[in-house]
Amino acid sequence: MTAFNIVRFRVKNGHEQEFIDYHKNLDPTFKGCRRLAIVKTGERAYCFVGEWDSYDSIVAARPEMIATLDDMRHLLEDLGGGLGVTDPVSGEAVVDLKP
Repeated sequence: MTAFNIVRFRVKNGHEQEFIDYHKNLDPTFKGCRRLAIVKTGERAYCFVGEWDSYDSIVAARPEMIATLDDMRHLLEDLGGGLGVTDPVSGEAVVDLKP
């Protein structure tokens, strides 16, 4: 079944457009990736959402995704609570609803 990864970020003040532009120029050629989106969830708060063929596809792409994060880490604020600059979760879809 399809899998998803979601990563929560908080962008440093004054760097939102740079963060958005970085993702607009990203080459999303991760093997097994179906779709990627950046969702604005609040003031300077964003989530990255990826849809994948399988959970194994996410696992295989992690080194590339971490390299991407390393390129933009300077744009991100520490989330606190020992999280660092990201709060990632991922897993297989257990319900798939379509209109």
